[in-house]
Amino acid sequence: MIVLPPHIASEIIAHAREDAPVEACGLLAGADGVVQRCYRLTNRDRSPEHFTLVPQEQFAAAKDMRANGLQAVAVYHSHPASPARMSDEDLRLAVAPGIRYVIVSLMSEEPDIRSFILQDGVPVEEPALVQESPE
Repeated sequence: MIVLPPHIASEIIAHAREDAPVEACGLLAGADGVVQRCYRLTNRDRSPEHFTLVPQEQFAAAKDMRANGLQAVAVYHSHPASPARMSDEDLRLAVAPGIRYVIVSLMSEEPDIRSFILQDGVPVEEPALVQESPE
């Protein structure tokens, strides 16, 4: 399970809307599945169908996470015109073992946020709770 505080969910959705029709992408950091920080990154490919993180931005985010005692919880990206599911392209490019993939779909009026983790190369949806961090 991944917990997205409302301000983090809003930030991901805003990023997706700002970058549309290109896929927005970034990293989510926190601890124990609870997201505490969103790192907006650049989609180097500038594509509406896939994304590649800019390595320098990715390294800067990782350095900031370490400095703040956080760990990468998920990679996020948007699907401007398709459902919040792992596409064949997403599966082909998923290379980080044990990381969650959070996808926000903008194809409907109300954005849809879903989280997946790969198990033996198969995407398994897990709960993505938009709520304040549990105490």
